Amino acid sequence: MEDEKKYFKGRGAQVNPHNKFLKDVYVKEHDEGIDDWEESDRKTSFILENSKSIVNKVDSPDVGMAYSLNPYQGCEHGCTYCYARNSHQYWGYSAGLEFERKIIVKKDAPLLFKKFLEKKGWDAATISLSGNTDCYQPAERKFKLTRQLLEIALEYKQPIGMITKNSLILRDSDILQEMAKLNLCMVYVSINSLNEDLRQVMEPRTTTAKQRLKIVEELSKAGIPMGVMVAPLVPGLSDHEIPTILKAVANAGAIKSGYTIVRLNGAIGQIFEDWLRKNFPDRFDKVWHMIQSCHGGAVNDSRFGDRMRGEGNIAKMISDNFRLHARLNGLNKKEIILNHALFKVPNDQMSLF
Repeated sequence: MEDEKKYFKGRGAQVNPHNKFLKDVYVKEHDEGIDDWEESDRKTSFILENSKSIVNKVDSPDVGMAYSLNPYQGCEHGCTYCYARNSHQYWGYSAGLEFERKIIVKKDAPLLFKKFLEKKGWDAATISLSGNTDCYQPAERKFKLTRQLLEIALEYKQPIGMITKNSLILRDSDILQEMAKLNLCMVYVSINSLNEDLRQVMEPRTTTAKQRLKIVEELSKAGIPMGVMVAPLVPGLSDHEIPTILKAVANAGAIKSGYTIVRLNGAIGQIFEDWLRKNFPDRFDKVWHMIQSCHGGAVNDSRFGDRMRGEGNIAKMISDNFRLHARLNGLNKKEIILNHALFKVPNDQMSLF
């Protein structure tokens, strides 16, 4: 295929793996074919969807969230390792380039969020924005769904956890600051490398590490509790940066930190392997084998608890190094517990029942 011969700058995935849920596969056989090739347009397209629900209960015991809310499916950030790529297949698309180019916009997310919060018996458990894809990805600048969701959360006094790698979150610092005054929000920023050259190919449409540190600094100064996820660490590519990353985020005002080791489940294995061969051919064998050593000889381990942190000597060295430098930089000393007691459906909404 032609896609295999080109390198698409500004995209993370360089291939479109077959969607395992689809029976048919379409390929381009000849340039001179009279039919338009569906991948000829390299621009991002937005697909407006009417969803039936917007808040999902999370059953996985090792992801640190009970409920997730995702206004977008697919993500233009294009991170090569993103675990959310596999879920794009449920919508009929590939986990590869289509995950970055075909963004599903859940335009009715604010209305559905209100309906969810008004369900009888809702106990105001913390809801995590960006449990799957980044709620501040480039589409948010146009559709502003995340801002609307935060406005609703503040109105209902609903606790919210967030994670992002996009500086667009600073646009909503006014709402987040008001929520933080009531202990209703906690924000994490994802930083897995300070190496700009690595970021440009591994996370091509994300904001720079410098900008992400600015997010931590500005929101922290605004009184918003800030954490950083050093995730995912790629053995042989970015794990050596743990000391410098943790020092930088602590200096910027972060009080919490966590990490994961990259795992390449489903179609992500093919996407990441192709990307690694094309960008780091001289280091491919070393990095690939180091990833395997963290997952029992495979590149993925689905066991809860082990899948995020890995096992074996390399995984233990990463764990020990991370814990040491988190302690040296004063991270993870304070537990953040959000306030669930303030939740209340506004009076104008109660009159509807």
